[in-house]
Amino acid sequence: MSILLVTGGAGFIGSNFVRHVLESTDRSVIVLDKLTYAGDLGALDGLPSDRYEFVRGDIADAALVDGLADRLGADDAIVHFAAESHNDNSLADPAPFLETNVVGTYTLIEAARRRGLRFHHVSTDEVYGDLELDAPGRFTEATPYNPSSPYSSTKAASDLLVRAWVRSFGLRATISNCSNNYGPYQHVEKFIPRQITNLLRGDRPKVYGSGENVRDWIHTDDHSSAVLAILERGAIGETYLIGADGERSNREVVELLLTAFGRRPDEFDFVGERPGHDLRYAIDSTKLREELDWRPARVDFEKGLHATVEWYRAHETWWGPQKERTEAAYAKVGR
Repeated sequence: MSILLVTGGAGFIGSNFVRHVLESTDRSVIVLDKLTYAGDLGALDGLPSDRYEFVRGDIADAALVDGLADRLGADDAIVHFAAESHNDNSLADPAPFLETNVVGTYTLIEAARRRGLRFHHVSTDEVYGDLELDAPGRFTEATPYNPSSPYSSTKAASDLLVRAWVRSFGLRATISNCSNNYGPYQHVEKFIPRQITNLLRGDRPKVYGSGENVRDWIHTDDHSSAVLAILERGAIGETYLIGADGERSNREVVELLLTAFGRRPDEFDFVGERPGHDLRYAIDSTKLREELDWRPARVDFEKGLHATVEWYRAHETWWGPQKERTEAAYAKVGR
């Protein structure tokens, strides 16, 4: 039985990956998470204690990371989800993004390099910048990096560190860049859960600018299965883009949610545009599908959105404490 050290495993995407691994494989998992506001041990409730261990700590703490890496062997791996990831927060204070996304990644790859450990780096499509709304193309593994925000620029930097460590030091690493995720346990500061929880409270959804910005949505379960496929079958040194052909404008998503709640599709408010707001993301995941025989299972976006609404409806005790703080922060910047 092999062990995965999963960084950021109490966050949204990380916790869903941990659950996926424990449910679909016989691996054990050690979660390393700092438990900032976006990490929540409640997202890991009910996991089997004989195959799961939680360690609270910072990925930039070299002594802690080295101690955990010493527990891993040749068949084990580090799967790196931990990141500061919210664009609005990166605009308000970029410093934590540099510390976690750049210094933290450096600390982890050094620990992996010195021990010859397998390493998988989880990144974002936002490193590529954006596409024109009416452009026919999509991001591919060959798309040049063109990040727009402090968040995406620090993620781009972390990707480049991993690539350099592969080439210079023989790090046994792969990288994945994924499109926008949705599903259970996502913090209410993010677009879809913010709109869902507004509607559950009887409030109106909020849409940046004109609402025409397009995101390529993927259910977090599909992201998890793709990362596991790359970890198990991916070629060392390669990058794989993860997507599920889920392009929707922000306005379309809000209209779908309003319809699901039995409200008129125009019952939302436009709010101030985010600085440097990317126009469109779109993923071409051909390489992942053809080389690793991966396919998304949750291809019906509307069905997945309805299931996500029902999850938040049933888990107000989880998201409720986050909501007031989040909306107060948005109110200060008029969004």
